[in-house]
Amino acid sequence: MTLLLSLLAAASYGLSDFVGGVASKRVSPWTIALVGQLGGAVPFLVIGLTRDASLGSEVLAWAALAGLGNGLGTTFLYRGLSSGRMGVVAPVSGVGAALLPILVGLATGERPSTLVWLGILAAIPAIWLVAREPRSDSPDPAGSGALDGVLAGVGFGTLFSALAQVPEEAGVLPLALNQLVAAAVVVAVAVVLRVPWVPRQPAALLGLVSGCLGAAATGLFLVATRGGNLTVAAVITSLYPAFTVLLALAILRERVHLAQAVGLGLCAVTVVLVALG
Repeated sequence: MTLLLSLLAAASYGLSDFVGGVASKRVSPWTIALVGQLGGAVPFLVIGLTRDASLGSEVLAWAALAGLGNGLGTTFLYRGLSSGRMGVVAPVSGVGAALLPILVGLATGERPSTLVWLGILAAIPAIWLVAREPRSDSPDPAGSGALDGVLAGVGFGTLFSALAQVPEEAGVLPLALNQLVAAAVVVAVAVVLRVPWVPRQPAALLGLVSGCLGAAATGLFLVATRGGNLTVAAVITSLYPAFTVLLALAILRERVHLAQAVGLGLCAVTVVLVALG
């Protein structure tokens, strides 16, 4: 069940990124990020306020930390997108999002089987190859693309690691807090960088679609960690770039280069090994 839920989370994240990427060609990516985070919070607020939940200070702290990671991951990922360094930022952030939860899982006592470890070892180059673009081979003398990728990876890795600490009795309100904190972080960074973020165009509503898909993925990931290891859930969920690439291939008729094809194959190997483990 952990594997299935994590795959569904990866698919939902991948679809969310695909929709967000298409929308960002019409509207500022910062606007899409903000609308998405706010839109994703609404379902969790509606559901959470109609059900009893146990919300202590510790739960709220984990949810806020998850939101901080979510917001920082999103802002640095979009900064790479807006500066044309997505081919560097995406693979670095994807690997970072997988590695940090693995370390947290090991530190909290998780011990994956040998087959799962082999799957994890296959996942790291898979994420890199799938997310990397051929044009990213151009020099990045300042190293800013790699830095954005590392910071985005730490952000998303923090999101995954912190959410895994939220107990089941807390319900879904912590997920709403996660989204709202992330929205505040997006606005704060956008203001500092002086980039447009206020929704003014009808196309910004596409951010609602992207946001709800991302929120659904976050919820699926949370449930996956409650029934299994953080290590497994985070690695499988971090394969989401594969779904984005497949959607671009099927809908936009984009070509898949050789490295991406190899990465997609390694993604399949990862899923099989983790399933067998």
